[in-house]
Amino acid sequence: MTKVAVVILNWNGKKLLEQYLPSVIQHSQQAQIIVADNASTDDSIAFLKENYPYIRIIQNKENLGFAQGYNQALSQVDAQYYVLLNSDVEVTENWISGIIDLMDKDPKIACCQPKLMSFENRDEFEYAGAAGGFIDYLGYPFCRGRVFNHLEQDKGQYDDVKEIFWATGAAMFVRASLYQSFGGLDKDFFAHQEEIDLCWRLKNAGYKIFYYPHSVCYHLGGASLNKTSPFKTFLNFRNNLYLLYKNLPLQQQFKVLSIRFILDILAAFSFLFQGKAGEFKAVFRAYIAFFKNRNLIKAKRTIILNPNIKEIYPQSIVANYYLKGKKKFSQLNFH
Repeated sequence: MTKVAVVILNWNGKKLLEQYLPSVIQHSQQAQIIVADNASTDDSIAFLKENYPYIRIIQNKENLGFAQGYNQALSQVDAQYYVLLNSDVEVTENWISGIIDLMDKDPKIACCQPKLMSFENRDEFEYAGAAGGFIDYLGYPFCRGRVFNHLEQDKGQYDDVKEIFWATGAAMFVRASLYQSFGGLDKDFFAHQEEIDLCWRLKNAGYKIFYYPHSVCYHLGGASLNKTSPFKTFLNFRNNLYLLYKNLPLQQQFKVLSIRFILDILAAFSFLFQGKAGEFKAVFRAYIAFFKNRNLIKAKRTIILNPNIKEIYPQSIVANYYLKGKKKFSQLNFH
């Protein structure tokens, strides 16, 4: 069994592999590097075989999305730890060893993420994970270093090893035995927020998620799906509903989903007033998909052993951000 397997999911990403794979090879000598290909139609495979014949390639027969693409590939990887790494991430020296040491010392740590910085603005945190993910009681994700679209500069303010709520799927270290026993990423999410769902399931079962600042990665972000894509809007709204319906204690569901419905309608009309008709329609498509698949999602609910998770922010991040102007994690009065 390999101790650490770094698995990069690729879909038509030859240019990204050309740019980012060299840093992974240079700084991951203690790990097995694997590229899992989601039925690319470009010449990614030919490029890998010609330039990196020693890298293992797992070829999925179709584009299964982020979640099932990883599930399919990781079922064929025999390792103690998986590292799910986006193809647009540049890693740095010793990015693996410190996290593995931390996880080795505490078997209750299921997942861990490095400090995620912007590839383009290298002193700024990156949207997808920054210095560790959190969520408010209404299901809005945010990070230390990133609240909605406000990104902080890294001035060492988040250089503490810290328990968090969710670890970014852009560079997620996860204990392989738990990944498999918990069913991996939920394939019905396809892409977006599936890593939050996995972390929430693990937290509900009493496991811990951590952030380790001494491992640093630089993420381009938005390489596979444009940030202004109506499809991305659809996935974000639908998957957030899935997330809440699967993982919230039953007694909280009606209140939370009712408030979210009101806020999501306001968000939809905000898109419309901005001239974003596609995003406006995407919100309603998300609700249609949620109600259509509600029983499927309900069947995936599991027993919640840890209903009082301290990493869930008990206030509304929307109210704090838009009404009170609190745009930094440090302003939220949150431990």
